[in-house]
Amino acid sequence: MKLVTAEQMRGLDSAAINTWGVPSLTLMENAGRRTFEAMLARYGEPEGRTVAIFAGPGNNGGDGLVIARLLAARMAQPVVFLLVPAKELKGDAAVNFTRLHEFPVRVIEVASAAELDEAAAIVAESWAVVDGIFGTGLTREVSGTFAAAVDTINAASCPVVALDIVSGINADSGRVLGLCVEADLTVSFGAAKIGQAVYPGRRYTGELEVVDIGIPPEALADMDCRLEFLDRKVGDWLKPRSPLSHKGTYGHLLVLAGSTGKTGAAMLCGLGALRAGTGLVSLGVPHDLNQIFETGLWEAMTIPLHATVRGILSIEAYPVILDSLTGKQALVIGPGIGTAGETAELVKKLYREIGLPLLVDADGLNILATDTGLLQKPAGPRILTPHPGEMARLLGVTPVEIAADRLGAAREFAERHQVYVVLKGADTLVVDPAGNAAVNPTGNPGMACGGMGDVLAGLIGGFLAQGMPPWHACCLAVFSHGLAADLLAAESGAGYLASEVAREIPFVLEELKNV
Repeated sequence: MKLVTAEQMRGLDSAAINTWGVPSLTLMENAGRRTFEAMLARYGEPEGRTVAIFAGPGNNGGDGLVIARLLAARMAQPVVFLLVPAKELKGDAAVNFTRLHEFPVRVIEVASAAELDEAAAIVAESWAVVDGIFGTGLTREVSGTFAAAVDTINAASCPVVALDIVSGINADSGRVLGLCVEADLTVSFGAAKIGQAVYPGRRYTGELEVVDIGIPPEALADMDCRLEFLDRKVGDWLKPRSPLSHKGTYGHLLVLAGSTGKTGAAMLCGLGALRAGTGLVSLGVPHDLNQIFETGLWEAMTIPLHATVRGILSIEAYPVILDSLTGKQALVIGPGIGTAGETAELVKKLYREIGLPLLVDADGLNILATDTGLLQKPAGPRILTPHPGEMARLLGVTPVEIAADRLGAAREFAERHQVYVVLKGADTLVVDPAGNAAVNPTGNPGMACGGMGDVLAGLIGGFLAQGMPPWHACCLAVFSHGLAADLLAAESGAGYLASEVAREIPFVLEELKNV
């Protein structure tokens, strides 16, 4: 699902009106009607019930007026709190205000914050509250009467429905502009907005439903959208397995990982790759730890590698690794590998010289952060999977700066170094070297525990080994990884393990394949 900026949404509206001949009044009518239908589908019949509608000065207010009319026709008791004088309404909003006169709709013009006391009493007894204060064009801080109205809405104990986007959110960044409405449902018109998909905006959006309001599909298809919201269509990239296939059909992944005290990271990475359906997985590990891996993950093969210090991979292992890459389709390096000098030398040499798709995670990223100059012109495709702290080290900034603009940070790094970036977090981002990006909607706070990133690295590596392009491998992995965790969270809340997430992956992939 494509995500658009506020400017792009204005362009879509303009194209629908001026190029495709869709009247603007029709777009507003459709927006109100689709929202009304969404409310009925979720909350039942409103007959005899009070519905509070907060209408602002623009088209969002006009959408709210359409809903008020439709509610009145359904024998509900809508009350419109108009946050600007009626005489100041313009265009389609003014037309819909005039149409209200034919229906029993109570309209209260709110001139100041002090006049919202009655609104609070009505909200307290309402069946639902509709937020039609601001739309996607808001860029200033919410203040005055509008801020008081937002506070009144947020005090509601009934469902809160936002029109197009919650009031108080920047549509392009998800930043809260002082304060914002906290919606249970947001009905987005024509296309989802970036600020609804990324935090903090995503937190306040509630359930997101994108509805068709009459913008021709061709207009959206012609839009140069560089950001999308991942959904179950990622399962389209999974191909049926031939009954004549064998383990060699589904690739061979080499994982270089693990050190003393961190053997689990390597095994979880290998487990993730196996659960992705990879035909063969080999773990390249410090030779003195080999016995741990031999007995810890039976389905993986091991390659004992030279270690100059006990339990730490060394540059002296490079010739063996190079030989071991014969017949492999992809390489993962980093989980639990440590950052010792001899290990860092090995990671850097592999990054520069190996032509296979190479994923770098965890300690491998911290090694690269010490010398980002070597990221230029590697021998093959590179996928980096940082969490916010690792992303901050790679860019030489603070985690706070990363949190302020996750998408901008990931795009800057991906474009500058021509790599794929998977920036992990509550809204994991996938960005390609051209700056195209995807936001992942799956996952939950129960994933905030050790080993989750190791499994994800293995999943991506496994899909790469099976021949998936990096973009597909990254998007499918983050979506299925989060979805597997969501299934576990629905059963137990927090406390499930990374290995249990890996266990769920085959079932999730089968489900996605059959969508």
